Amino acid sequence: MTTLGASPVNAAHTVIDSPCGPLTLVAADGALAGLYMTDHRHQPPLETFGPRSDLMIFDRAAEQLTAYFAGESTTFDLDLHAAGTPFQQRVWAALRTIPYGETITYGELAESLGQPTASRAVGLANGRNPISIIVPCHRVIGANGSMTGYGGGISRKQWLLDFERGAVQPTLL
Repeated sequence: MTTLGASPVNAAHTVIDSPCGPLTLVAADGALAGLYMTDHRHQPPLETFGPRSDLMIFDRAAEQLTAYFAGESTTFDLDLHAAGTPFQQRVWAALRTIPYGETITYGELAESLGQPTASRAVGLANGRNPISIIVPCHRVIGANGSMTGYGGGISRKQWLLDFERGAVQPTLL
């Protein structure tokens, strides 16, 4: 995985179907720079996504997402280009260490970064994650186990957590 902090250039996008609804994939400089769900909070304006394209990174992302949703894969191996501050980059890197099917709290995530009093800042960075599912921000929950916030909506967060825990469920569209 490559993680860069610069703003995307040479952007392109595509839309794929998934069990939790359409997913808009955005690429910049040949790396995946965004994965957004319908009505995704903090989604950049559509005009910044560039033209619709069939880049190789989209084929690889679609294949890996298909395997994920089929229960055949629990990890992703894609070049990523997530634009963000150095602190956001640290949070997003830490998110990728949360094992499939498990959750941690914002406080635990802050502590893992060596900043135990920064749970609110961690939550804000988590909410700005531009590459949902692949950078699994849905695996972070409130200190009391509650489903606090999710850019793709709480119902999708719950659906993803249930899916990763093996709960059989209908498609969420």
